[in-house]
Amino acid sequence: MQGAIQMTTITAEQVAQWMLDEVKNAGILHQTQAVAYIRENFGEGFIYINDNGHESIDKEVKKLFKKMHKGRVAWDRDAFFWGWT
Repeated sequence: MQGAIQMTTITAEQVAQWMLDEVKNAGILHQTQAVAYIRENFGEGFIYINDNGHESIDKEVKKLFKKMHKGRVAWDRDAFFWGWT
């Protein structure tokens, strides 16, 4: 089909894999940086406002991220970042 544009759908798995890669490579991933990058590169659909009124990453993405890292990443709830353990 000539002139057709192929659309790609970004999945929660791709976003979670990006998060895992970032933590592996940098050793740390701040939530604010992750939210900004995800919004810009993967879309607003992976961001929501949590009960505390803060921007957060889609729950499905975080669930997949946790499954992917298999306990090798820890969340620092005081500083709002994930760190490689």
